[in-house]
Amino acid sequence: MRNTTRKGFTLIELLIVVVIIGILAAIAIPKFANTKEKAYLASMKSDLRNMATVEEGYFSDFQVYTNGTASNVGGTTASLSGFVPSAGVTVTAANTGGTGWSATAGHSATTRTCAIFIGVAAVTPATVEGEPKCS
Repeated sequence: MRNTTRKGFTLIELLIVVVIIGILAAIAIPKFANTKEKAYLASMKSDLRNMATVEEGYFSDFQVYTNGTASNVGGTTASLSGFVPSAGVTVTAANTGGTGWSATAGHSATTRTCAIFIGVAAVTPATVEGEPKCS
């Protein structure tokens, strides 16, 4: 009689481990699916806050708000009073005389937009003055 012992895992044990990993992946993947979208929105909001600083600095120097478009899409940049947005973002600012300004931002990788306004009527989707909001 031989007394041999084999070391290793059985097929059933390996299948159970694969099933458990599959279940964990099915739970985790949807949680991270919209991570890129959140990053794009955060980038646009940050650029709108920076645009607010540019607008107020410009007003301090020239007693009027600036208007125009700044973009950084596809490696091509266009600045607005020295402001260049994050990669993939286009920011369009509009002034209303000396009373205020508004700006909207879009990203080349999403259809959602963000807006901010100060001293003028609300610009959709922004509803609170000075607070960037995204649709």
